[in-house]
Amino acid sequence: MSLLNIITKQLIEVIEWTDDSRDTLSYRWPDQDKEIKNGAQLIVRESQQVQFVSEGQFADLFQPGRHTLTTQNVPILSTLQGWKYGFQSPFKCDIYYLNTRLFTGNKWGTANPVMLRDKDFGVVRIRAFGSYDFRIVEAPKFLREVAGTDQNFRLDEFADTMRSRIVSVFTEALAKAHVPVLDVATRYGDLGEALLQLINPAMREKYGLEISSFILENVSVPPEVEQAIDKRSSMGAIGNLNDYVKYQMGQAMGAGGEGAAAATMPATMAMGFGMAQEMMRGMQSQPAGTGAPGTGTASAPDPFSPAAAQAAQAPAAPAAAASAGAASAAALQVLTPEQVAQLLGVGLPDVMAEIESGQLKARRIGSSWRIAQGALDEYLRG
Repeated sequence: MSLLNIITKQLIEVIEWTDDSRDTLSYRWPDQDKEIKNGAQLIVRESQQVQFVSEGQFADLFQPGRHTLTTQNVPILSTLQGWKYGFQSPFKCDIYYLNTRLFTGNKWGTANPVMLRDKDFGVVRIRAFGSYDFRIVEAPKFLREVAGTDQNFRLDEFADTMRSRIVSVFTEALAKAHVPVLDVATRYGDLGEALLQLINPAMREKYGLEISSFILENVSVPPEVEQAIDKRSSMGAIGNLNDYVKYQMGQAMGAGGEGAAAATMPATMAMGFGMAQEMMRGMQSQPAGTGAPGTGTASAPDPFSPAAAQAAQAPAAPAAAASAGAASAAALQVLTPEQVAQLLGVGLPDVMAEIESGQLKARRIGSSWRIAQGALDEYLRG
C-alpha cells in the first residue's frame, strides 16, 4: 500500500448520521482520530442540526442540507484555526448532531403531594400528572448545559431533570392562579395553555429547549378530601332534609313489620331534640295527682308503669284521634341503648356505663334495656 493510499484513508470525505432511534437527543460523530479533508461533504438531514466544536469552543452551526466544508462555509472555524488565506490541509473538529424533531408523549407527575391553599378546603394536598412535547431550539446552550460531551445523549438521561423542573413551575403557576381544586378538572386546557407561558422562558434560558405542548391529565386530592366531596354531593342530591325525612318515614310505614322499625330509625334520629322537647312539654302539661298514693306532690308519669300499659290498651274514648296521637308519641319516647349511642354520637359501652352508674335512668325488660326520652333529656340537662 502506497503512502498516498494510507494518507487518503486517514481523511474523512463524507460526514453524515442516520438516526435509527427515537430517543437520541444529541450524537457526537465518531472521527476515530481521523482528520476532515478540505472540501469534505457534510450532510444534515431534516430535523437535524450539526454543531462544530474546535478545541473546546463552539464554531459553526449547520442547518439541514448538503454542505461543502471550505473556508467560506466555516467562517468561525477558519477564524479559530487561523486560516487567513484559506486552508488546504486537513483539520480536526468535534462534530455534534442534534435531533431537532418534536419529542412527544413525555410524562410528568408529582412524586410527592403538593400543598396548596384552597378556598373550599383550606390547605389541601394534591397530586397531578400529565404529558408534554418539546424540541431543541438552541444547540450550543443545550450542548453546554445538558448533553456536554456525551457521545450518545438519550432522552431517559434527561427525563428526571425535565420532570422536576416542570413540576416546580406547575406548582408555582397553580398557586398564583388561585383556581379552586373543585374547578381544576373543568379547566385542564386553560391551565395547560397558561403554564406554557411560564415554562417556556425558563426552559429556553436554562436548557435551550422549547415546550410546544403541555397537557394536564389529572389532579387528585387525598382520600379524606374525596370523602368530604362525596358527602357534600350527597347532601346536594338529598335537597330539603325535612322532606327527605318525611319521605323515608312514609316508605317505612308502608313496609311494616320489623323492616319498618329499622327503616324509620334514621328518620327518627334526624328529628333530633326538637321532637324530644315537644314530648317533654306534653308530659309536663298532664294533670297533677298522678304521683304515688299518700304524697301531696305530683310526679312525672312513668311510661313503663302498669297504669301506662292499661291506658294504652283501654277502649277508645270520644276523642279517639287525640288518643291515637298520644299513643304514637309515647311509642317514640322509648329508645334502645343503641339508638341513644347513635343519637349522642358515642359508643354503646359509654351509654351502658352511664346506665349502670345510675346517671342515665333506664328500665331493664328481660335481657334488654329501654330508656325514656324524658330520662335522656334529664340526663343531658345534668
